[in-house]
Amino acid sequence: MRTLAPFLRNYKKESILAPFFKFLEVVFDLLVPIVIARIIDVGIARDDRGFILQNFFILILMAAAGLTVSITAQYFAAKASVGFSTELRQAVYDHIQGLSYSEIDTLGTDTLITRLTDDINQVQNGLNMGLRLLLRSPFIVIGSMVMAFTINVRCALIFAGAIPVLFLVVFVIMYLSIPLFRKVQGKLDDVTGLTRENLTGVRVIRAFCREEESVREFDESNRELTKLNELVGKLSALLNPVTYVLINIATVILIHSAGIQVSLGNMQQGEVVALYNYMAQMIVELIKLASLIITLNKAAACAGRVAGILHVNSSMDYPSRTSETVSGNSAVEFQDVSFSYPGTGAPSLSGISFSVKKGQTVGIIGGTGSGKTTLVSLLARFYDATSGRVLLDGVNVSDYSQKDLRSRIGVVPQKAALFKGTIRDNMKWGREEATDEEIWDALSTAQAREIVEGKPGRLDFALEQNGKNLSGGQRQRLTIARALVKNPEILILDDSASALDFATDAALRKALSRLKGKTTTFLVSQRAASIRQADLILVLDDGTLCGQGTHESLIRSCSAYREIYFSQFPEEQLRYETESKKISGADTAAAVSGKEVLS
Repeated sequence: MRTLAPFLRNYKKESILAPFFKFLEVVFDLLVPIVIARIIDVGIARDDRGFILQNFFILILMAAAGLTVSITAQYFAAKASVGFSTELRQAVYDHIQGLSYSEIDTLGTDTLITRLTDDINQVQNGLNMGLRLLLRSPFIVIGSMVMAFTINVRCALIFAGAIPVLFLVVFVIMYLSIPLFRKVQGKLDDVTGLTRENLTGVRVIRAFCREEESVREFDESNRELTKLNELVGKLSALLNPVTYVLINIATVILIHSAGIQVSLGNMQQGEVVALYNYMAQMIVELIKLASLIITLNKAAACAGRVAGILHVNSSMDYPSRTSETVSGNSAVEFQDVSFSYPGTGAPSLSGISFSVKKGQTVGIIGGTGSGKTTLVSLLARFYDATSGRVLLDGVNVSDYSQKDLRSRIGVVPQKAALFKGTIRDNMKWGREEATDEEIWDALSTAQAREIVEGKPGRLDFALEQNGKNLSGGQRQRLTIARALVKNPEILILDDSASALDFATDAALRKALSRLKGKTTTFLVSQRAASIRQADLILVLDDGTLCGQGTHESLIRSCSAYREIYFSQFPEEQLRYETESKKISGADTAAAVSGKEVLS
């Protein structure tokens, strides 16, 4: 909780006033047995009805005052806990947004969702209950003992002996249960992750008739969570009966001792009733405390998990200002770049070097897992290179401020991601000041204009979460348009036309080639046709750059490129082999003719 305490700094007043008003409520509660004792020992003993009525109205006033201060305490506790959780949730969300892909990959989406939602809700509930009730129970317990000493010292010693034993029981159960609550939340992460995976891949599960296996796997994970919850629940449940037994034993001893004192004339009957009421108040408060301890244990475990996220520091540091760019003709340059994902043995990229001029179109092709997405991720600085340098306009990408770097680069990821809202709202993600005319231009370039024109409301058409009310190809074209609205210097299309037919893909590439300005485009694709006309083609094979150049040069010099190209255009292979034989035959004839001339 020490890590999270600063989020209460704006609610110091409420955090003090809530327990203060609870303390006032406790004072009124502790005075009630004294008033009742006076009614018995004075009013009833003397048959003084006026005295009885007078003290009865005092009890009514004390009850009203207690209710008022209780409501006030609840208001301040709620204000502090809700405000605290709001600031904490925002801070955790902002912190996650600042983490690099490496940290997010390591932590996992499932645990981040759980900690942003359930864990913070548990901390909020614990803080609310703590501000209201955590101090009330000790106030009542200690206050009852103090008031008992004002009545009879010998009987008060029973309180003094019972209280340490009760607090020892509470401490032992807390010590044992808090680690178990952490394990419960960890199991909840597993269940959340499994649920998310099954719901996301529900179509695949049904396509392979894996419903029963998925249900069985979920049941097993859920059963483990249930068993752990039952274990910690049984342990926490001991608190209530154990404290109840101890208090009742103390009550029996108290009544026996008080009866002796009354027989000796050292106490009056009303004082015995008062002592019993104090013991009864302790019973009630300790039952409340038993329930509160469970809540606080959960909150403490969840607070540790939330603090753990805040302790994760990003492996990337961005300077506040960008270094001065070096004027030159190169837009992007990789200098002997290598990269390895955290926890992996072999590097994903090794010794990558190439240079791209401004305004060029670069095609990146290679087999599955060859490192195509990794390469463009280094350019956008989603990851930092393990070794080597990635230069943008002659400056290392690590020397750019985050805002400046992101403003220069437009990325269209493999998986099209649209957000709930209108099409216009989604198009303005890259540039808030973009006009409708600029949006329509971008839609036209992305071959998405007819999609929007066919929707009711056109740019005001409401998209569902993840663009579920669009087809895969429509989502891809809209994400491309969103990147184009940004007018980036570097446009990265990471296999973002995989759902498009060949005609639309060709029209898209033709439109991209007519982009105004010095936009440098990177096309990552599995289709050789998509990158065939690129100014520069990079061929990756198992993380190494095995070829770079134009289509014509690579078809002659790079075997990996030929293998990919001919697998998609087998009819070209026969023509290529025929031409190669003719060239080879002509070269042989020329050599023979030359020898004859010499002879």
